[in-house]
Amino acid sequence: MAHHAEPITDAARAAQTLERLFDEHEHAVFFGGAGVSTASGIPDFRSVDGLYRQHFDYPPETMLSHSFYVEHPAEFFRFYRERMVALDAQPNACHRTLAALEHVGKLDAVVTQNIDGLHQAAGSRRVWELHGSVHRNICQGCGAVYDARWVCSREHEDGRGVPVCPVCGGTVKPDVVLYEEPLDERVLEGAVRAIAQADLLVIGGTSLVVYPAAGLTRYFQGDKLVIVNRDPTPQDAAADVLISCEIAQAFSF
Repeated sequence: MAHHAEPITDAARAAQTLERLFDEHEHAVFFGGAGVSTASGIPDFRSVDGLYRQHFDYPPETMLSHSFYVEHPAEFFRFYRERMVALDAQPNACHRTLAALEHVGKLDAVVTQNIDGLHQAAGSRRVWELHGSVHRNICQGCGAVYDARWVCSREHEDGRGVPVCPVCGGTVKPDVVLYEEPLDERVLEGAVRAIAQADLLVIGGTSLVVYPAAGLTRYFQGDKLVIVNRDPTPQDAAADVLISCEIAQAFSF
């Protein structure tokens, strides 16, 4: 591994570098976080104008925890609808390029920490969603599945804004991994397998501080590790190529 690679800050050079790397490798995997969707108008968590810098009655980490969901369901769903679901968001250049790379056989899989479904909206088919998706909402009673529009429509509520299953009356919970909840074992195994088999791993739009997701990079044994992120990450020293510019511009090729 090359250490302390000089970051590429020019978007055009970044795009050329990424295009060449994808051309040179047979089994690329992309591992992404919230920064991938900021160009689609979805705020990330930890940057200057991110979700965690805004002011709410409770810290966002608390409101997105399993215990808060159980103890304060009305407040949970108000925050969730307002801040976590972005039904009008559209895929950006990064999502579209990754879908195109998969289509021509240059990308084996996308591993994402995002719950917005934009990779699938862009056309990606092999997507491991580590933290679930706002587009699946599951009745805790009978297992019926509802989409995000249904949860946001407020048609089926208990009077406090909590969605209730019209089939059995059970509470409908978003299929997203909250703080204090484990990752889905099947998804985790699929993501680990994809990363372990990759010869090129491109990490993008993630601060690499949220575990266990950030720990998945240790399974990579391939040829080139690339980190594309506006701000430095704790794993920069391990990267062969560092790109420090807007990710949607870096993936405009």
